[in-house]
Amino acid sequence: MSERTTGLRDALASFAAADGAALLVALDFDGVLAPLVDDPTTSRMTPQVRAAVDRLAALAGSSDAPHLRLAFVSGRDLDDLVRHADPPAGAYLVGSHGAQTGHATSSGIEGVPLELTSEQARTLDALNAGLAAAVAGRDGAWVQHKPSAAVLHTRQAGPVDTAAATDAALAVAARLGLEAMQGKDVVEIAVLHTSKGIAVERLRDVVAQDVAGPDGSAPPSRVLYAGDDTTDEKAFAVLGPDDVSLKVGPGETVAAYRVDGPAEVAATIQHLADLVVAGG
Repeated sequence: MSERTTGLRDALASFAAADGAALLVALDFDGVLAPLVDDPTTSRMTPQVRAAVDRLAALAGSSDAPHLRLAFVSGRDLDDLVRHADPPAGAYLVGSHGAQTGHATSSGIEGVPLELTSEQARTLDALNAGLAAAVAGRDGAWVQHKPSAAVLHTRQAGPVDTAAATDAALAVAARLGLEAMQGKDVVEIAVLHTSKGIAVERLRDVVAQDVAGPDGSAPPSRVLYAGDDTTDEKAFAVLGPDDVSLKVGPGETVAAYRVDGPAEVAATIQHLADLVVAGG
């Protein structure tokens, strides 16, 4: 058992027992709560993960865990994340790597409108056209359009078409002066500067203010973040020694702990819920 696995239970116990601290459990969706699939439109949580997430969501803000909050942090655009994750009421939502934010309530989703400047809108049009050209004639490669980004998907493409489409997408990003985020069989290019790291830092502050005392003073906050892809490394990088960083699956990472996949994520969430109910 690796060092990144052996200390996870102790880290969860310390996290749950943080007296008076705001506790944020922030979870990526694809590859963490839902298994990776060739067709992302079919992605769903497993029943075990669904049960664990719903249990933690029910605890968040309750008398057993008044300082606990749940968040989903995804590269999917917000509407897509809501459609596939079906977030429980109370959950904070981050889509498009932080470009979109929202909050699940008992009456629906409260989203923060995303507005582009005219220059950003023109750049997005040029980006979409460039990626359309990048996948033309390349079987299995396709482009996903987001409110502030475009994503090249190559999971179903062969190695030659994948390499060619990826090189073309990176060239488009360079020509437009945009940053390209490469993940598992995807290249995402956004016209807004954002990252999951920026999103997690913002969520940390939001949650601390949400659980502030009657005098308005915000407590210290601790974050548990779980992610599986290279884009999640930016979230891991902003976490401190009192936080819990959890890498899901293989690959190099700066995360302190690791589990194999969604089944182990479900077990981790259930164990955390047990600790919260028991008072840490």
